[in-house]
Amino acid sequence: MASPKRVLVVEDERDLSELLAYNLRRASYEVSVCFSGRQALEMISSRTFDLILLDVMLPELSGTEIASRVRSNPATASVPIIMLTAKSEEVDQLVGLTVGADDYITKPFSIKVLLARVEAVLRRAQGPDASGRVLTMGETVLNLDTHEATVRGAPVKLTLTEFRLLAALIQTGGRVLPRSALMSRAMGPGVTVTERTIDVHITAIRRKLGDQGAIVKTVRGVGYRATPDLEPEEGAPESGGVTA
Repeated sequence: MASPKRVLVVEDERDLSELLAYNLRRASYEVSVCFSGRQALEMISSRTFDLILLDVMLPELSGTEIASRVRSNPATASVPIIMLTAKSEEVDQLVGLTVGADDYITKPFSIKVLLARVEAVLRRAQGPDASGRVLTMGETVLNLDTHEATVRGAPVKLTLTEFRLLAALIQTGGRVLPRSALMSRAMGPGVTVTERTIDVHITAIRRKLGDQGAIVKTVRGVGYRATPDLEPEEGAPESGGVTA
C-alpha cells in the first residue's frame, strides 16, 4: 500500500489552516502545518514533503520569498508549490508563478476546488505512466521518467509546470499548440489561467534553457511550437520576451 502524500500547509490564519488540514487529512494526506515564513523554511529543510500549500502574505518572510528559496535549493527544487492568497490582481499571480509556483488559488475558494487542484498537481508530479521515455530537441533533453531536463548534459531546473509545457511542445513535433491546449496538457482540464500567465511560463523556460531557449517559437495570435531551429522566427520576440 502506497504511503500517503505529505503536504505542508503554510498559512497564518489559524481557522483557515485548521480547515485545510482537516479536509486534507480526510482526503488521506499526511499534513503538517506552520504559521510563519521562517517556521516554514525550518520545516522544509528538516522534512520531506510532496507538496507545499503556501500563503503569500505571511509573518517574517513572504510566500514568494519562501518559494524562491525552495526553488533555489537543489534538495527541494522539484517540490510542487500551490500558492494561496487573498490578492486577486493578475500581477500577484504572475509574481508567484515567476518565482516557481506550480499553481495559484485566490481566496476565497471552495475546499472541493482546492482538493482537486492538489490532486492534479500531485498527479502531474508523478509523471507519465510510460517509463524510460526521453524527449530530445536540439541539445535539450527531457527525461519523462525522472522529470529531469538537461542542456548539453548540464541540468536545467524547471518547475513541474515548465517541464510539462516544454514536454508538450516537443512531443507535438513542430506543430503549433494554442495556449489553451498547451495549458490543458501541462496542468490538466478545468484549470483556467490567463494568456499572460502562459507567456510568463514560456519566458521562464526560454531563460532557463539559455541559447537553447530559441527552440520555443511564438506563433503570433495562436500559441507556441518547438523546433530544433535556433533562428528566431520573423517578427517573433527574443527568447527573453513575453508576447501577449
